[in-house]
Amino acid sequence: MLDGKCLCGGVRLRITGKLGPAAICHCTQCRKASGSAFACNASVRSKYLRFEAGRELIREFESSPGKLRAFCSRCGSPIYSRVISDPDTFRLRLGMLDGDPGRRPLAHVWVSSKARWFEITDALPQFASAPPDEAS
Repeated sequence: MLDGKCLCGGVRLRITGKLGPAAICHCTQCRKASGSAFACNASVRSKYLRFEAGRELIREFESSPGKLRAFCSRCGSPIYSRVISDPDTFRLRLGMLDGDPGRRPLAHVWVSSKARWFEITDALPQFASAPPDEAS
């Protein structure tokens, strides 16, 4: 079981199942949403994600057609993203988690739009866009 919360603690969540693979996303939207060079995300099925408090604080923004990015309306912390066509999957922002998610990033994705001022120095695989299994 994993617990997480936003910066102000208003939104609290619990994950009761296993997270999907973690990736470091360098797309322009993740950079802007996080205010950093990248975001580290992992998928979680809705049946394993429980909001313990603050669901009413969550606001969703349609950043591109069919894709919603959620944040805390009080402190602005990014919480998850999701696509309308897959309502059972959330892409959770791993920075929200209080403990070790038990996952390590497998790759850098969307490096074709990474911040010019950031240099990737690890040996993880890099994909210009989505990895092959997510490209469809």
